[in-house]
Formats: sequence, structure tokens, C-alpha cells
Amino acid sequence: MRPSSLPRSSSCSPASGPPLPTVSFSTVTSTSVLSYLASLSARTDQGCQPPNSPCAAQLTKGGALDPAGLVAIAIAHAFALFVGVSMAANISGGHLNPAVTFGLAVGGHITILTGVFYWVAQLLGASVACLLLQFVTHGQAIPTHGVSGISEIEGVVMEIVITFALVYTVYATAADPKKGSLGTIAPIAIGFIVGANILAAGPFSGGSMNPARSFGPAVAAGNFAGNWVYWVGPLIGGGLAGLVYGDVFIASYQPVGQQEYP
Repeated sequence: MRPSSLPRSSSCSPASGPPLPTVSFSTVTSTSVLSYLASLSARTDQGCQPPNSPCAAQLTKGGALDPAGLVAIAIAHAFALFVGVSMAANISGGHLNPAVTFGLAVGGHITILTGVFYWVAQLLGASVACLLLQFVTHGQAIPTHGVSGISEIEGVVMEIVITFALVYTVYATAADPKKGSLGTIAPIAIGFIVGANILAAGPFSGGSMNPARSFGPAVAAGNFAGNWVYWVGPLIGGGLAGLVYGDVFIASYQPVGQQEYP
């Protein structure tokens, strides 16, 4: 295939879609759904009184270290992300994750300014969801991400790898102009890779892949210890995926017509 200069429009970009306030509200709503359900699934401290007692568990120090709990958390994240992306795909492009947004910006699919608006909406949605969850559970602790059995630097590397896999999947199924009919299963594929990553990395780094997903519980808990791991790792992983897929693979071929697909 001969190289070509490709337009960067995709299902991940609302360039010709609704106005920015509508896009922002959609992002807040869908990110709230993801964060609320994901945080609720990770709770391992039911009946823990008082809320700040030592039994108030972190995600990687309770549910994700128990095989049954880990499976439940992974499935809940996969389903919630599938629904959240589907909810927002036609309005805001399905942006629920600052690392994915950053990766798409690096690959040229959205502008930096648009990415900033997404980030604000994502962090707001995650924070509101976790504060609401804390309210409806009578102030009980919201599980936060944290490394277990590895150092924070090793946790960063773990998050780089799994976020790279996530954003690469987003590119392959949603952002690639040659995706064809594969785009119809993008939310499912994205949910599956998140579930698989949590099953694999949950006992070690918590399997966040999403700075907003880690930021919301930290806001509700008032505890940002180690939260930097879930910014540095996912942003590096997402950025690398954007460079590799967005600037190498997508930029290296001419998209083919729908009739060329089986």
C-alpha cells in the first residue's frame, strides 16, 4: 500500500458532531456510569465500621487478591465500559479515559484543546460518581488503587503495558479508518481487553489503565498516596500506542473501500 495523508476523523472524534457542551455532558455522564459501577464492584469492606478503620480495603488489598473478587471486578469493569462507550460513542466519541484521549491526541485524531475538555469532563464524572457512591453507602470507604507485591516503579511499567494494549485496541477497532465492519464490535473489544488486563494485572498494580478511574476514588477517600502511578503509567502507555498505531500504521496505507471487505 502506498503511503498517504489521511484525514483524522473517526468514531473517536466528534469533530462534526454535537456542540462542545453536549459532548462534555455526555462524557461526564458516561464516565460517571463507569466509575460508579467499577468502584462499587471493587468494594470489599461491606459492614466495615467505622469507615476509616483498618478493614476499609483498597482494591488491590482485598477484592483483586481474591480470585472470585478479581473475576467479579474484571467482569463489572468490562460490562460497564462496554455500556459507557456505547452510550457516548455517537455523541462524544466514547471518551471515558484520559489515557485513551491522550493517545488519540498523540495520533492526531483530536486536538489538544479538545482533549483538555475531555479530561475535565472525565475527572469531574469520576469524582461525582465516587462521591455519590460514598454518600449512598453512608460514608463507607471507596476502594482506591494501589500496588501490591511490587514497587511503585514496577507498577508504572505494569500500567504502561496494559494501557498500551487498551489504546492499541481502541485504535484497531474504533479509530482506524480501515476498520470497516470491525468498528461495530469496538465497545465489546474494548471491554474485553480491559477485563483481561484487570484479570492479569489486578493483583499487582490494580489494573487501572485509567487516570480518571483512579482519581475519583482518591478524591472521595481524600487519599492520593501513590495516585501518580495511575497517571504516569497510563499516559505513557496511551501515548506510545498513539505513536505506534496512529503515526506508523494508520499513516502508512490508503484506506480501502467497504467493497473490499469480505
